[in-house]
Amino acid sequence: MNIEDYRNYCMAKKEVTEHFPFDDDVLVFKVCNKMFALASLSKWEKGEGFINLKCDPEYAEELRSEYNSIKPGYHMHKKSWNSVYFHTGELPTKLILELIDHSYDMIVKGLPKKVRDNL
Repeated sequence: MNIEDYRNYCMAKKEVTEHFPFDDDVLVFKVCNKMFALASLSKWEKGEGFINLKCDPEYAEELRSEYNSIKPGYHMHKKSWNSVYFHTGELPTKLILELIDHSYDMIVKGLPKKVRDNL
């Protein structure tokens, strides 16, 4: 998966917007103004790319114990965010896409019912 595939996959989801709220390097994807995925573009260019994704805390621990390429979220709340390292080659694309979906769904689940119903 390359950065364009990642971007296109995230942008195809309902009500997703992209932002650079921190600086001109960190690309953030939000659903209804809540972050669900972010990545440093400069790290991708260096071949060190990873994305931070929201994750159920128990599932996050399970993933971290199973995969060396999934670590506690870099500069994020370690309990509920994972850093998913693409470029190690360990993770199948299908799993990465599932983790993006899981992150999106976690955020949507936390939205007010009225907002969720409009999605």
